[in-house]
Amino acid sequence: MSSLSSTKLHVSMFPWFAFGHFIPYLQLSNELAQRGHRVSFLLPKGAQAKLQHLNHYPNLINFYPLVVPHVDGLPLGAETASDVPFPLHMHLAIAFDRTQNQVETILTTLKPHFVFFDFSHWMPVLAHQLGSKAIHYSMIAKHMTNEELIQPPPGYPSLLVLLKHKEFEIATVKILAEDHNGTGVPSWYSRITSSMKGGDAIALRTYHEVEGPYCDNLRQQYAKLVLLTGPVLPETPATKLDEKWTNWLCNFEQGTVVYCAFGSQNILQKDQFQELLLGFELCGQPFLVALSTPDGCATIEEALPEGFEERHPSVGCSVTHCGYGSMWESLLSDCQIVCVPYLGDQILNARLMVEELKVAVEVERKDNGWISKESFE
Repeated sequence: MSSLSSTKLHVSMFPWFAFGHFIPYLQLSNELAQRGHRVSFLLPKGAQAKLQHLNHYPNLINFYPLVVPHVDGLPLGAETASDVPFPLHMHLAIAFDRTQNQVETILTTLKPHFVFFDFSHWMPVLAHQLGSKAIHYSMIAKHMTNEELIQPPPGYPSLLVLLKHKEFEIATVKILAEDHNGTGVPSWYSRITSSMKGGDAIALRTYHEVEGPYCDNLRQQYAKLVLLTGPVLPETPATKLDEKWTNWLCNFEQGTVVYCAFGSQNILQKDQFQELLLGFELCGQPFLVALSTPDGCATIEEALPEGFEERHPSVGCSVTHCGYGSMWESLLSDCQIVCVPYLGDQILNARLMVEELKVAVEVERKDNGWISKESFE
């Protein structure tokens, strides 16, 4: 490794097929290219055009498009997690694994020094066959079973960043931790743990000052080198905000508008969507909500509570689902943070910010996961 310290490296990137993984991987690629290293980025063919503008070093970062095979149960043409609802992501994982032969052909030709990967549990064996080092680069920083997250194992560094004994929270983690109906398709949990065990090092998208004890725990648990990249967020766009939003925001004092976004994969039921909007009304602050159309509705307008659009014809605090990228965007802003987590790692990210770092508040849910409008008052 010392012989590589003064050498320009060739690094390959193969993230899970989701934009929440593509973007931080590409930002890390930009950081490496800025230092003169060459990067080969493997991704679905249809995703390339959507990411091209984030490639700041096209002379050093090359995209290698993959044809995502069709799998029964997936819509025709589905390539990424944003193309399908979360319950179908395991079908997407099957398609992801079936690109292995294409990946092997590309990497055999490229022969990179390092391969960064996350959910491709088969990558360490492939990389080692080619003489490459395999670096598991995780977009989430805590990997435990649902039982461990309620009653942590020896050495777990916190009594605060845990699941509560709630039906909703336990169910969300089971989705990540359990095998899938005897199909032989590895669970998300087993993908991550086997990738960590098989890789040469573990890279995490965090700072030691924020999650140091958890990073140290992983280092001890897996006896691997743990590398921290920081949050690697994209640069703030230089383009101006659309005039209609600038004019609207200028109606309010700085730091008073509540902004709510739950990511593209958290799709609410219509009744919970309406309850959320009514809760923002009750809080008495101007608000801007960016949410996907609820299940069973053709349009956002159709899903709005009765009379809502008439009451808000123009439609800082950040209300976030606590996905790892959104968590860092909130932490690095000047906004007050309100957490409404939905999936297992999002719940733990919320507990980290609320209970341990004490920089946010979490909206209370009922045991079944329901959020009442009164929770926002």
